[in-house]
Amino acid sequence: MDIDKLFKVPKLPAGSNKRRMPDNPTPEMLKRMRMDEELSTPEAGVVDLNGSASRNKGKSRAVTVEDEDEEGQAMEIDFAPGGDADYFAEEDDEGRFFGGGLTQEQKDILNIFDRAGGEEAREDLEEMNAVTARRLLTRFERAANKNQDQRSKYPDDPTKFIDSEADLDAALKALLPLAQSPAIAYPEIIRAGAVERLIGLLSHENVDIVIDVVEVIHEFTDEDVGNEADEDEEESEGSREDALKQLIQSFLDNAILELLVDNLSRFNEEEESDRQGIFHVLGIFENLLGFNAELSAQLVSKTKILSWLLKRIEPSKYDENRGYAAEILSILLQNNRPNRLELSKQDGVETLLKILSRYRKRDPVDADETEFMENVFDVLCSALGEPEVKQQFLDSEGVDLMVLMMKDKMQARSRAIKALDYAMSGPAGTAACETFVEALGLKTLFSSFMGGKKQKAAAAGHAASEDTAHILGIVSSLLSNLASDSPARIRLLAKFVENNYEKPEKLLEIRDAAHGRLKATEKDIEDEKKRMQDEGEGVEPDMEDLWYLRRLDGGLFTLQTVDYILAWIVMEDDGVRSHVQKLLDRKSQSFKDIVKVLQIYHDNVDEDITGANPDGAPSQREILRNLIAFLDAC
Repeated sequence: MDIDKLFKVPKLPAGSNKRRMPDNPTPEMLKRMRMDEELSTPEAGVVDLNGSASRNKGKSRAVTVEDEDEEGQAMEIDFAPGGDADYFAEEDDEGRFFGGGLTQEQKDILNIFDRAGGEEAREDLEEMNAVTARRLLTRFERAANKNQDQRSKYPDDPTKFIDSEADLDAALKALLPLAQSPAIAYPEIIRAGAVERLIGLLSHENVDIVIDVVEVIHEFTDEDVGNEADEDEEESEGSREDALKQLIQSFLDNAILELLVDNLSRFNEEEESDRQGIFHVLGIFENLLGFNAELSAQLVSKTKILSWLLKRIEPSKYDENRGYAAEILSILLQNNRPNRLELSKQDGVETLLKILSRYRKRDPVDADETEFMENVFDVLCSALGEPEVKQQFLDSEGVDLMVLMMKDKMQARSRAIKALDYAMSGPAGTAACETFVEALGLKTLFSSFMGGKKQKAAAAGHAASEDTAHILGIVSSLLSNLASDSPARIRLLAKFVENNYEKPEKLLEIRDAAHGRLKATEKDIEDEKKRMQDEGEGVEPDMEDLWYLRRLDGGLFTLQTVDYILAWIVMEDDGVRSHVQKLLDRKSQSFKDIVKVLQIYHDNVDEDITGANPDGAPSQREILRNLIAFLDAC
């Protein structure tokens, strides 16, 4: 018997789209099947392990594999170890298969660079220098010009320019590696006119090309560009930052802000690619604002970004771009009065309150939504730094909403307390203080303040919680803004008398903790001063300002706020004065210690703030001066 004939694979007939394979095919069989498929379409066939299908009349263990042409490719990858796309195409002299070591997906990625320039594109990725950067930019220029020419010649026939559009897409993606070496590549980008070309493509008819351009610009403007470079590269941190600065300035000179905002309305967020495009646009704004915070005023004044952001964060369904929009909005309002006023003009306060009201009865579902809620509160708090916004907040019943949030004790409760602190601060917050008392906010406020009365006093080294700090700020604003002998002020002072003066006692506990933290901070500063003196370094005035800020963070701010409240209630009520004096005597302290803290507070009050009081109301410095005079006389 001829063994070779018995196991020989017959030629596949040419009339079918199906093929059969034995249970245990040998590598030689697989190779021959592969070669036959390349020459002709696979047809139906039966491989009988006994050499004859008719003789056994179906009793043989023949296996039929019925795959369509498209499924055949997937099956070939499945048969290959590790999904090697070239497993059947490569062999050594003895017929053993090794493959190319790449999956089909990896091969497709390399094909993108092949289309942008073949093997040379791959070489450009391996070693980035001025020559390779110019080569990539030249390919991009040619692809952009060719696509523009074909689109102008055949505007109504997409089949004429679709290939050039694919080449342009590949050329744009091939520019991404330039971000790895900004000091080398960015000057070449500017010199080659690629900035103007990229900006021009933001107006391209094909949104997919616009998305590619946005991705490239986002990668180029990332503040971390070039950080992944090898240590042996001679690229200094300074040259990298200078190159990034020049490129960003070049983008700004070509009106990138206006074009990016205009493109936001072109994207359809039902499509994944468009959603990613919007995410990258917002990322570019963050990169540019991180480069120069002053651009925020230009971005708001020259574009419609503010209205787009407000509209984008308004829907109730959370998504990634909604959260990013809230973050960008928060950045735009930081320390920027014109942007805050523009928010007010566009009824932004009403929009923010509408969004936050959803969290009155429910908590955010996850960490991302929690971050979104906090960003919206941050936007509101930033805006409340302006007197005009405080009034709009009051007119929109923002105080009442925040009080209700405090009572409901959901996750938004802490942020509501923070918002009230901002809304009621300063002379412009007087109306908000009166509304707060009328809305029965005192009971909820002091309930939160005394929430830890069943617990032991905080350790001396432990900072006051954020809630406690904002509650102290609210009480301080109430004492400063509520008129003397008014019903609201009488109700406030009564809170310090009830329950055997428990609230003044709580204030003294917070004072002791803050004083302990401040002592530790003072010791660190003194050690630093001594070290500087030993090394012969002089103490500059700027250092004194920095040390004062460190003291504020290290407990002095809390201490000043507590002593300010204590001075007010001691001056207003004799019973409180006697009780506080008794408690101070037990600790070998007196009102003189409070005076020292208030004097430091008085000497460092901002002059701009003291002169901002309307209607002839006393300034903060005048109030402090009167409180110090009263305590000195005690």
